[in-house]
Amino acid sequence: MIWTVIQTSWRRLRNNRSELLLTFIVPMVFFSIFALIFGSRDSSSSTPKIKVAISNEFPTELSDRSVALLQEQKSLRLTERSAKSTVQATNSISVSRESAEDLVRRGMVSAAVVFSKGDPKSGGQPEIQILTDSFDQVASQVLTAVVQKAVMTANAELAKSHPTPFNPAQVNPVAQASFNNSPSLASVKPSSCFPQPPSIATVDIIGGKKTNPVIAMYAAGIAVMFLLFSATTASGSLLEERENSTLDRLLCSRLTMDQLLLGKWAFLTIIGSIQMTLMFTFGAIVFGIDLQHHVEGFVAMTLVTAGAASSFALMLAALCKSRMQLGWVSTIVILTMSALGGSMVPRYLMSETIQKAGLWTFNAWALDGYNKIFWRELPLKEVGMELAVLTASGFVFIVAARVFAIRWERT
Repeated sequence: MIWTVIQTSWRRLRNNRSELLLTFIVPMVFFSIFALIFGSRDSSSSTPKIKVAISNEFPTELSDRSVALLQEQKSLRLTERSAKSTVQATNSISVSRESAEDLVRRGMVSAAVVFSKGDPKSGGQPEIQILTDSFDQVASQVLTAVVQKAVMTANAELAKSHPTPFNPAQVNPVAQASFNNSPSLASVKPSSCFPQPPSIATVDIIGGKKTNPVIAMYAAGIAVMFLLFSATTASGSLLEERENSTLDRLLCSRLTMDQLLLGKWAFLTIIGSIQMTLMFTFGAIVFGIDLQHHVEGFVAMTLVTAGAASSFALMLAALCKSRMQLGWVSTIVILTMSALGGSMVPRYLMSETIQKAGLWTFNAWALDGYNKIFWRELPLKEVGMELAVLTASGFVFIVAARVFAIRWERT
């Protein structure tokens, strides 16, 4: 009898396409997606370059040579954007410190390197700061190591080409003590003692001002993904009405298909807006998300995001033939969009190819908009592109839903 149960269960599984897909195909699909996201970083040809701005307003030999070495780094992409004055230094474009900080704050670059005027008491060496955005933690760590290497190399090259008399003030105190106390170093020539390179300070200009930066960074990803799931589940009522012939009776009345879809879209948009409001309010009360200072941006992004998600859910419902089919189709589609769009994995971890592919997903634009509001604390006008794309997407989705629903009017 046990074998009979096994055979019966296998026949049921074999005749159920949705279970077959979820059991054998979907795991391989998501394995492939995450393999492309993380596996591509092992290949230098597909690893995304770090976008960097450089400010060198007070050029010195050390800063000029350091900038030249940074230009040679294949892992960096130096930006030439500047909102204010620029300074030419060793054939490289240097933006002002204010411009560099603004580029980092707006997300135009992942980090910026600032060479500022040093203290004359320290021999005129420049002060070096790395302005980082902790939203992209990998870029800031990599850039810090690259800048340290460039400065050390430039310092060593200059020390060899311009030997100077021994100056104890420029030597590390520990090295100075070892020099004075070790007889074996008595024969070392003064010109071979390299001056100590300037220190490099790291400044987090965005995350350093937040009480709970991790929550502010990832709250939108979770909220948008579950908004899609809830909207798609609720849109299944359209298929239920079709299966129990309620839809036919509704269409025989004065209600039109256009009115039905718009009514369901309005309901789903209201429910989605309430859901997002509750999630962010809970996050503000429990985890310290700064909601009260970003109400305007939050309202705009939430209304547009909920509207687009509702249109997308109705399109899937109109495309499917049954609620069961809607369940597994929506699961595959939403999880794929969430993986590529940044709800599951931060997009800065992906290769440039995968990041561009993610722009075709709903999640990427919604997350960028929420991150500009809550993480970068930009004004509402700065999310105009995200609002426009989501609005256009919502319009396209609802039109597609109306086209797919034509078949219900013909039967």
